[in-house]
Amino acid sequence: MNHTNVSEYDDNEIVNLSNNPHISTVLAARLSRRGALRGGVGAATAALLGGTGLSACGGSDDEAPAPAPAPAPAPAKFNFAAVAKTNADRVSVPDEYQISILHALGDPMHFGDASWKDDGSETAESYERRIGDGHDGMYYFGMSDDGKFDVNRSDRGLLCVNHEYVVAPYGLHPAGSTKVDGKRPAEEIQKEIYAHGVSVVEVRRKAGSNDMEMVRGSRYNRRVHSATPMDMGGPAAGSPGLVTKLSPNGREAFGMNNNCASGYTPWGTYLTCEENYLNVMGRAAGDDAARSAAEIAAFKRYGLPQGRANPYGWDTVEGETYQRWNSKVSGASAAEDYRNVFNSFGWVVEIDPFQPASKPVKRSSLGRFNHEGAWPAPAKAGEPIVIYSGDDARGEYVFKFVSDAKWDPKDVNGGTAAGAKYLDKGTLYVAKFNNDGTGEWLELTHGKNGLDSSNALYPFADQGDVVMFCRLAADSRGATKMDRPEWGGVNPLNNEVYMTMTNNSQRTAATLNAANPRVGNTNGHIIRWREDGSQGATKFNWDVFLFGAREDGKQSENLSGLTAGNDFSSPDGLYFDQRNGNAGGLLWIQTDDGSYTDVTNCMMLAAIPGKVGDGGPVTTKEGQATFMGAKPTEANVRRFLVGPFDCEITGVDVTPDGKTLFFNVQHPGEGPADFAAKTFTSYWPGNQAPASDTAHSGHKRPRSATVVVTRIDGGTIGI
Repeated sequence: MNHTNVSEYDDNEIVNLSNNPHISTVLAARLSRRGALRGGVGAATAALLGGTGLSACGGSDDEAPAPAPAPAPAPAKFNFAAVAKTNADRVSVPDEYQISILHALGDPMHFGDASWKDDGSETAESYERRIGDGHDGMYYFGMSDDGKFDVNRSDRGLLCVNHEYVVAPYGLHPAGSTKVDGKRPAEEIQKEIYAHGVSVVEVRRKAGSNDMEMVRGSRYNRRVHSATPMDMGGPAAGSPGLVTKLSPNGREAFGMNNNCASGYTPWGTYLTCEENYLNVMGRAAGDDAARSAAEIAAFKRYGLPQGRANPYGWDTVEGETYQRWNSKVSGASAAEDYRNVFNSFGWVVEIDPFQPASKPVKRSSLGRFNHEGAWPAPAKAGEPIVIYSGDDARGEYVFKFVSDAKWDPKDVNGGTAAGAKYLDKGTLYVAKFNNDGTGEWLELTHGKNGLDSSNALYPFADQGDVVMFCRLAADSRGATKMDRPEWGGVNPLNNEVYMTMTNNSQRTAATLNAANPRVGNTNGHIIRWREDGSQGATKFNWDVFLFGAREDGKQSENLSGLTAGNDFSSPDGLYFDQRNGNAGGLLWIQTDDGSYTDVTNCMMLAAIPGKVGDGGPVTTKEGQATFMGAKPTEANVRRFLVGPFDCEITGVDVTPDGKTLFFNVQHPGEGPADFAAKTFTSYWPGNQAPASDTAHSGHKRPRSATVVVTRIDGGTIGI
C-alpha cells in the first residue's frame, strides 16, 4: 500500500535483522515438470464446499456403467482488447465494458444520515454508519432468500470491504487533519477511528441489469472499526501479553486497524487482516526502563521502539479513548494501563457478515505480523483447512496455517463457531526456499525445534507466545527472508499458490541470485509454488511466474518480455477467479506503483496462468542465471483497466456467474491539496460519475470507492 503524508510509518523499514538467508541468496534450479491437474472450476467450486460424488445405486449386483466424462471446457480466450496505458483522471475500461460507483467514502449505509456533502462536515458519530476510507481487500458472499450463505447466488449478496487507512484525509475533515499545540482535535480522531475497519453491505442487481447497487437500510449493513469490541481466539487468548486495562483477562481486543487484504472461509465468514497497524501506535520515551529484555526484543522486532510518536496523533488527547493508542507503562500492572495494547493488533479477524449482531474474533493461530491477507486453498471434505499469508515488509516471511480439524461441508453457515473449530487449533508454518528449487514449511510449535523458554531470541513460554511473536519464532527456525510478500491466491484448477513480491529498489549487484536476478528490482515479481502432495504438505517446488517491468526495460530488466498491452510495475493485489466454466482460474493482478506513474496510473490485468515449471532458464544482462515461467503474450496476459490519477487499484471479486466484477480505487488524488480553493490532484469519482448518480457526481474531493464493472451486452467478464 502507499502511504500519504498523514503517516510517518515507513512500511519499507527493515526490522528483520536476523542472519537468516534472504531470498536474494537462494539459487533456483530447474523444477520438476509434473503435469497440472486439468478440469473446469466447477470441480473447484464443489471443493470449496467439500462436495463429493455419490455412487450409483441399483437393483442388481451388476456394476453401473461409468458415466461419460464431462467435455473439457473450451480454451480460455479474452473477450476484450488490451486497455492502453494512461494518466487520465478516470477509470479506463475496454470499449465493451462500463462501470458504476457502488459506494464511496462517507456514503450513508442507513436512512437518517445525510448524504455526503463534499466538505468534511459529517459528524464523527455518523461514521459508525457511513462507508469508511481507504477501500482495500474485499469479498462477495452470495446470499439466499432466507439470509444464508449461498456460493452460487449472483444477484444478491453481502459485500465486505476493508478500509485500510484515512487518506490525507481529504474527505473526512473540512481542511484535512489539523493539530494545535501538538494535539489533534478529539472529533477528528474519533472520525478517523470510525473510518477504519470494514463495511458490510447488502448488494442487489438492478432490475434488468448486471449492475449492482447497495441496499441502503439493509439489516445486514454494518461497520466494524477501530473501536469495535472483539474476542481473542486461539492459543494467544488469555496470554499475559494481551492483558490491558480494557481486557484484564487478555481475552478481548478493542478495534482493528489498517486492514489491507482479506480472505474468506468455506463456511461463509470474512477474514480481514491487520497490516500497517504501526500507523496508529506510539510508545513513550524512556519506556524501555520499565520493560524486560524479552519485551524490548519483541518491540524492536515488530518496529515499535521507545520514543516513537504515534503517526496519526491519536494519543495526543487526554482520556482512555485516546491514551490506549500508546503502548507505554503507566500503571502498577498490565491490567492498569495499555502497555500491551500493541500486541492486540496484527491479527486475522473473522467476521460473520450474515449475523450483524455477532462479535468479531481475532484468530491468533494464524500468527501476528503485518498481515497482508489470508488466502484459503479450496476446501476438500476430510482434509484440513489451509490458509496462506504474507508479512508485508522487506525481509519478512511467507506463512501457512493448517487446521487440526478436517473439513466437513455440514459446517457451511456455521459462523464464528465453525471458525473456532477450524481456525483456533492447528499448525503454523513459515516458508524456507532451498537452493535446489524446492522448499519446505518449517513448523512453529512450542516445545519443538528450540521454540521454548530457553530460546536465545525470545523465551517462548507457550504457543500463545509463539503465535504472538511468530516473527521471532520464524527467525529462530531459519526461514527465508522475502521482498515484501503481499497478496496471494490459490489456483482452483491445480492448487498452485501465487504471491506478489511488490518491489525492492535496494537490490544490488552483490545480492543478485536466481530468485532475484535484477539490480534495483524496482518493478517487482510474482512467485508461485506447488505443494508436494496435499495442500497441507511440508514440501513444495517454486518458480517465478512473471517479472514486472516497463516494456522498454528502462528500470528493471524486462525478463518476461512484456509488451505495451501487458507491461506492469509493482504487482500488489492478486485474485483467482472462482467461477464455473472456462473462466475458472483466471488470475487478476493489480498494481500499487510509484515507478511507472510518469507513463501510466495503476492498473489491473487479467492472466491465464500456466503451471509451475512451464518455463525455463534465462540469464540477466548482469550474467545472473535464473528460472521463470513461460513468457507471456497478450493472448494470456492483458491489461484490463487503468485507474484514475494517484490511485492504487486493489480488491477484486467476481460474482459466481461471472457477469459482475467489483474492484476498489484507493486514495485517488493523494497529492497536495488546497481545501479552500477545492483543488486536488484528482477529482475522481465526481468527475466520472454520471449526473444521475447524485451521490457521487460533481463532487470535487477525491474519494476511495468500490467500482462495479459489467459488459454492455450483459455477457461475462474477461473470458
